[in-house]
Amino acid sequence: MNYSRTLINAILAGIFIGIAGTVYLSIPQPVTGALFFGFGLLTIINFKFKLFTGAIGYFATVTRATLVSRIIELIIIWAGNFAGCYLVGTLIRNSRSFAAISARVANICAIKNADSPASWLILSFFCGILMYTAVETSGRQQLAPVYRVAAVFLCVAVFILSGFEHCIANMYYYTAAGAWNSTAFAAIAVMTLGNTLGGLLLPVCGHLQKAE
Repeated sequence: MNYSRTLINAILAGIFIGIAGTVYLSIPQPVTGALFFGFGLLTIINFKFKLFTGAIGYFATVTRATLVSRIIELIIIWAGNFAGCYLVGTLIRNSRSFAAISARVANICAIKNADSPASWLILSFFCGILMYTAVETSGRQQLAPVYRVAAVFLCVAVFILSGFEHCIANMYYYTAAGAWNSTAFAAIAVMTLGNTLGGLLLPVCGHLQKAE
């Protein structure tokens, strides 16, 4: 496995999530902003970049022989996504665009930090389900392209409008807001777990059904 290529593709995925987060914050209408956020995931899928919440569901197919390499790959993807989001968040904080989004992103992070670990886990669990659904549906060649693209935008819009938590997107929000602290790191850790459990739900259920 080419870990250096994985890292580069993970950083690029984080960059596009950061771009998507910026356009979302820049649009006052929530539905429109949520739909435009889907640009990030669609680009990641089309260019085959590596996004943790898109890759984790396929861990359900891992074999004993590839277990260690897949775990290392997921860690690299998570770290690369963090690096990409941190880069975009830092650059945006030092641009004129930040003035238009500063109050909103600060409020978003304050709401997350005031929440409970149980709530973080629940909301990120549902986000994980939707991210796996988006990525899996986009790859089903038996569907018309318009349905595959629509699935990406709809799943992203649903998770944002529902208030579900995406650990990678939140890496960008915390960076852009300059709000990293112990609570923020704890939130990202719990949200990573929730996204993982949600992303694994459908593929694990599918394997169980096939085994019957």
